[in-house]
Amino acid sequence: MAIATPESKTESKPPVRPAQETSVDLDWLSSKIDYRLYQDCVHCGLCTASCPTYVETSDENDSPRGRIYLMRAVADGRLDFSPEVREHLDLCLDCRACESACPSGVQYGKIIEPFKVALQRTAPASERTSLLRRLILHHLFPYSGRVKLALLPARLLQRVGLINWAEKVGLTKLLPPTLRRMQAMLPELAASHGGLPEVLPAIGPKRARVALFLGCVADAMYPETNAATARVLQQNGCEVVVPRSQVCCGAIHYHSGVEEPALELARQNIAAFDPTQYDAIIVNAAGCGAMLKDYPHLLPGADHAAAEQFTSKVRDISEFLVALGPIKPTHPLPMKVTYHDACHLCHGQQIRSQPRQLLSMIPGVELVPLEETEICCGAAGTYNLTQPEMSERLGVRKMDHLAATGAEVVATGNVGCILQIARKIKERGSPMKVVHPVDLLDKAYRGEPTK
Repeated sequence: MAIATPESKTESKPPVRPAQETSVDLDWLSSKIDYRLYQDCVHCGLCTASCPTYVETSDENDSPRGRIYLMRAVADGRLDFSPEVREHLDLCLDCRACESACPSGVQYGKIIEPFKVALQRTAPASERTSLLRRLILHHLFPYSGRVKLALLPARLLQRVGLINWAEKVGLTKLLPPTLRRMQAMLPELAASHGGLPEVLPAIGPKRARVALFLGCVADAMYPETNAATARVLQQNGCEVVVPRSQVCCGAIHYHSGVEEPALELARQNIAAFDPTQYDAIIVNAAGCGAMLKDYPHLLPGADHAAAEQFTSKVRDISEFLVALGPIKPTHPLPMKVTYHDACHLCHGQQIRSQPRQLLSMIPGVELVPLEETEICCGAAGTYNLTQPEMSERLGVRKMDHLAATGAEVVATGNVGCILQIARKIKERGSPMKVVHPVDLLDKAYRGEPTK
């Protein structure tokens, strides 16, 4: 499917649509996407080298400019949601690397995300997400308490060694594909020591009062990283508040094409975090941070003022600490570390230097560069469950580059990346570890030995 010559950008609305049957509500799409967003793309192709799916397939329809052409054709009524169009749009990771590369400032995320919702709304019965996957994505993952309960048997089986035994003898191959992929990504679960208190006092002179966003899957699988985040903030003179009524950011629902529950979760978070009470709302997961910062764009007009006030305080942990002026840790961590840029941190939030700055100030850390650091690892939220083949290809590609660094530790600022990379490390039998940068910073503050 060739890319058309870009039309004049003076056009402010779509041409008259032909009278034809279509499987997508064009009026609904029109209400979600400003038509001028399509016109911002001049089809120069500078985005293609940064697009993970195009790099893998070399198919123009799997490039950002190709997908924009397809989406605009659908919006104009020139194309329907055929299986081929659906396939190319579904394959998009929504990593937004194209936004970083684009010289024209195309806001690709504001186009593809409503289309992802439209794909779900109009999917034929044969292509809809399976019941099991819907239950996991919409009724398990977004609820930290439910995930923690579901992980209790896995934690017990890990402690007695039965999961490793089942993998060795091939019993895990009997699981349904979705559960098999989830089991393969399951990290070594730490012992549960209860949740964080509602208020943690600053250590030393008080410099700020912040609220901590815990997340859902991240809090269930890596509660120690949330605890480390709170301790690091305390060490930097912050009083830390953990609002009890906070919920999932809504990204899992929204990025799997289910809009209304995502918007309701957004409203609950805006109510839970009173931005007038805090200097910042701290997030340590890139995907959650990008979603929280997108609330004003996602929510309808009646919610805009509250969403803007909320978003004005949202900060990634690395972004906040560097702006505050981090206190240098004194305990050395003699290790070679490489840093992988999580997509929704570097592309979604344009945060690149801050995590590296924090890692570089740890005594003993040798920070080594990673080739293709800004190319997605294939996690992309729930993409590794919904598009396992492409996720696997990107995971292998990322692991090849990680192994070439010779690093002992990979640091990255998103739970999805940590799960994906940990899985590839395990499959390679590599001694490499993957952690959040704040975990290393916490060890350097406390003098905790590395494992």
